[in-house]
Amino acid sequence: MKQNLFATLIAGACLLAGSASAADSAKPADPRFFELRTYWSPEGKLPDLQSRFRDHTLGIFKKHGIESIAYWVPVDNKENKLVYLLAYPSKEAREKSWKEFFADPEWKEVAKKTEANGKIVAKVESTYLVSTDYSAMLKTGDLSKGGVFEMRTYTANEGKLPNLDARFRDHTVKLFEKHGMMNYGYFHVAPGGKGADATLLYLLSHKSQAAAKESFGAFGKDPGWKEAREASEKNAGGSLTIQGGVKSEFLVPTDYSPTK
Repeated sequence: MKQNLFATLIAGACLLAGSASAADSAKPADPRFFELRTYWSPEGKLPDLQSRFRDHTLGIFKKHGIESIAYWVPVDNKENKLVYLLAYPSKEAREKSWKEFFADPEWKEVAKKTEANGKIVAKVESTYLVSTDYSAMLKTGDLSKGGVFEMRTYTANEGKLPNLDARFRDHTVKLFEKHGMMNYGYFHVAPGGKGADATLLYLLSHKSQAAAKESFGAFGKDPGWKEAREASEKNAGGSLTIQGGVKSEFLVPTDYSPTK
């Protein structure tokens, strides 16, 4: 009787330990709350927008606890876009910081002066992000060594985001490194956001677009990748992403970006 009780207690302890381990693995690798912002500038106004960020906005952001991670423009920037990534301690901190930013007399004066000849932002899009458990902690500095970043967005089939995460966590991230790609950050849309249950957004760094093409070519032929893809799709009962659900955009850091 005592032996049975002891065995039961040991089994229960192991189960709890396993549950704790699983819970720990699901925690974001980087606990900060992130925001990806995209600005579309009217024709001819992007240089003015860039100047405002370079000379004023970054400093005012810092003043109000808004952490600038990276600023990019697309390699093929036909839409006059500026894409940037910010970080905060929490969503609540984000709301407080932006409220203070917009109320700041310095910002109001800068906005007035820089828009004296017309609006320099035509459209703004914002997406809140949280780090996946297999993402590295985001760093700033000269990381791309003069190369390019690639932002890739995957839309998973219904209920398949955990399968997609498992494939990246256990296989894809390592295979990317094997073929010369630098993993910069992996994110989900924050809970409550559009596509939160189906979106994986991540950033890679390459020496060049040509190097990216070469790396992905080698990656696609790798037996390890073929095996991982086949096994993950068999386990999930089909493709992990929707048709046309993989998007890619090459980005170059601005001269004032903390991450290059």
